[in-house]
Amino acid sequence: MNPSSTWRQLLPSLPVLQWGRAYNRETLVSDGMAALIVTIMLLPQSLAYAMLAGLPPEVGLYASVAPLLLYAVFGTSRVLAVGPVAVVSLMTAAAIGQYAVAGTPEYWAVAITLAFLSGLLLLAMGLLRLGFLANFLSHPVISGFISASGLLIAASQLKTLMGVKADGHTFVELSLSLLTQIGQVHALTFAIGAATVAFLFWVRSGLKPLLQSAGMTPRGADVVAKTGPVAAIVVTTLLTWGLDWQGQGVKIVGAVPQGLPPFTLPLWDLGLWQQLLVPALLISVVGFVESVSVGQTLAAKRRQRIEPDQELVALGSSNLSAAFTGGFPVTGGFARSVVNFDAGAQTPAAGIFTAAGITLASLFLTPALYYLPQATLAATIVVAVLSLVDFSILSKTWRYAKTDFVAVLATLVTTLTVGVETGLVVGVGVSLALYLYRTSRPHMAEVGLVAGTEHFRNVQRHAVVVSPRILSLRVDESLYFANSRALEDRINNVVANRPGLEHVVLQCSAINDIDASALESLEAIDLRLRDAGLRLHLSEVKGPVMDRLTGTEFLHNLSGRVFLTHYQAIREFSPRPADESISMRL
Repeated sequence: MNPSSTWRQLLPSLPVLQWGRAYNRETLVSDGMAALIVTIMLLPQSLAYAMLAGLPPEVGLYASVAPLLLYAVFGTSRVLAVGPVAVVSLMTAAAIGQYAVAGTPEYWAVAITLAFLSGLLLLAMGLLRLGFLANFLSHPVISGFISASGLLIAASQLKTLMGVKADGHTFVELSLSLLTQIGQVHALTFAIGAATVAFLFWVRSGLKPLLQSAGMTPRGADVVAKTGPVAAIVVTTLLTWGLDWQGQGVKIVGAVPQGLPPFTLPLWDLGLWQQLLVPALLISVVGFVESVSVGQTLAAKRRQRIEPDQELVALGSSNLSAAFTGGFPVTGGFARSVVNFDAGAQTPAAGIFTAAGITLASLFLTPALYYLPQATLAATIVVAVLSLVDFSILSKTWRYAKTDFVAVLATLVTTLTVGVETGLVVGVGVSLALYLYRTSRPHMAEVGLVAGTEHFRNVQRHAVVVSPRILSLRVDESLYFANSRALEDRINNVVANRPGLEHVVLQCSAINDIDASALESLEAIDLRLRDAGLRLHLSEVKGPVMDRLTGTEFLHNLSGRVFLTHYQAIREFSPRPADESISMRL
């Protein structure tokens, strides 16, 4: 086989071959600097998100190595940073909490199995080119879900910040449980957590301007500001060790095993697989939507593009690699991807360098984490997730589209009061139900000719020329089973109230599809009009719609004709503009 031919065949499936061929020393330096910054940021996040998922902290490090390597090979985004993220970690904990106790080997094994199933689903969706399924998660629903998840995650970490025990899987349950523990707050633990939260918030907004005013370059100030969580970890760990805060009741991370990510296998239990299938699908879809949204946004800034179906393959491969290296479900993270972009990453090789940095940390730095207070990691999570909360979507959707507001509110309330999985399902269900309701009542406008032009507009909005012998009706929606009856009713009502009517012309410029139910309705309309002595005509039928109608009994038996333009149809039946049958309607 011709080597060049083989190369061309591999390019679509291996994006690494595209950017790898043009790799040079300048790109290496840019990717290396970005990787250093992202590694510093990812270290505390990986530990924190593993604990959020109910797993030992080292599992977060394991989940941040192999997935980055696999994404670099298969991913199409140049800057997406794959690894543990807050929302997916929360969904992981919610999905597997009923099968094992958090922190146990059995719990870890179920998490590995969940990553394996998520990887299989993503890979299958990518190979079948099913990336369009993510479109069923509308932006308002995703925004409401992420905001509610952010609140839920923050609430779940308050018990660690306060040094108390609290139970509950929903925001309401957690809040009530925390209220009963107010009198049991561990003062020193709360002081550590509150001080860390305040410090991290200040680092995000105040440190960079302060460093720049002191003469540091913007990029240097940005790099130093990104090390805020690491600084918090170092300081609180040293203080806990030096002042023996553990002996005063402060809970610490404890021993974190050193070494490379282990080779692991999922549980081969078909019964468990069936129970985890729906949670794995939801995690896959949410992770994919978040990843693609971030990837597309950042790619557009550099006039690049990503391939959603190939992204499914890349994320599927990443999750499978996590399952075989002791990790849990992962996806592209918003915050670290933006940092990777801002730090100057040019290719996915930055992810490879980041994986190398995490590996070195797993080998040499984990003993230093023994005295790290759990409250510090909880504070890291709280600060990270509160940036995801955006209640402005409620006011925006209320002003613009009440149906979207209902979908957002339903998603937000259900996620907070019932759970993350149910909240997402309810959000999607409400969105689809509202879409069916809206499209089942399509906007239909009787149109007339704008004098002196060949354009037609709604008779209720414009001064137009109409004929009492012609009903010109524009349907602003594709015709399908849910709205075909509405078209029948509209035409029947007009025909019953206009005895002089002779022609009904459907302007089809906004109709993108006609399904079998709608076709039957059109046949019924044509038959009734024919029996009443009227004729049905179509105008401006789009090519794909005409292709499907061609050869059908409806088109063969149509009482009227199909016109290229609506103007031709009206002039055919009203040839004289000054005809006394023409009138002005406002």
